[in-house]
Amino acid sequence: MKVSSFVVHFFVIISFCVHAQQPSNVEWKSVKILLYTKNGKGYVHENIESSVKSIQKLGKEKGFTVITSDDPAVFTVENLKQFAFLLFANTNNDVFDTNEQRLAFRKYIQSGGGFVGLHSVLGTERNWTWFKMMLGGSFAWHPKFQSLTLKVIDPAHVTAKGVPPTWTKEDECYFMKEMYPGIKVVLAHDLTSLRKDEEEKIKVNSGSFVRYYPAAWYQQFDGGTIWITTLGHNKKDYEDPAYLNHIFQGMQYVAAHSMKRDPAKAYATEFEEPVK
Repeated sequence: MKVSSFVVHFFVIISFCVHAQQPSNVEWKSVKILLYTKNGKGYVHENIESSVKSIQKLGKEKGFTVITSDDPAVFTVENLKQFAFLLFANTNNDVFDTNEQRLAFRKYIQSGGGFVGLHSVLGTERNWTWFKMMLGGSFAWHPKFQSLTLKVIDPAHVTAKGVPPTWTKEDECYFMKEMYPGIKVVLAHDLTSLRKDEEEKIKVNSGSFVRYYPAAWYQQFDGGTIWITTLGHNKKDYEDPAYLNHIFQGMQYVAAHSMKRDPAKAYATEFEEPVK
């Protein structure tokens, strides 16, 4: 019996939507994460202590273990095996001391590991091409801190759960360079909501984007599961239920996809070799 292409496409679409809406089932008591806060030379955000306390509090509430560090020595292949995912909270500039540490990080991702990045993470490891691809881009510029409007553009994705369809909050709109086309955007800045006093710089930095610009996204990259949000500049964000829900949805999505890892899949022998 022949099945029309319309029917096939219909069921493919329905299956995708159902999968996207399914909750991420995570046994949090079996989850241990590395919360990393290292900053290299350059600007250091004042929100780091607040972000750490909020993640530690989430850990106590949900039942997962949080190991906090700003020491690059934690990045060894053996040590990283214990973590369900790595969370870089407002890291910036160079955060590894050696290329061996970079390679250990990459091997972790290639084994099926997870990565969550908050706000200034986009300014991390600006000279490492692979890392910038993993993030989805590298920080270029942001307008002044201000009230801005965000739009959920993928409401079916699990990380949009509980996020206001149109969300107004004070924050920074991060613009990127060296953007990687593999990212899948869930939440976007509405550029029309930005103040007009920096309109020309916004136009230049937004490039070919017109009204909406990526604010939070996910991707499967080089074996790992990645979730990034550019939001979270203000220390007060880490006491805001709306923001905490936003980052927890990202954490839950990554944890659900990175609990089973296979070190044999880590093929890299150098930290900067091409992605297969």
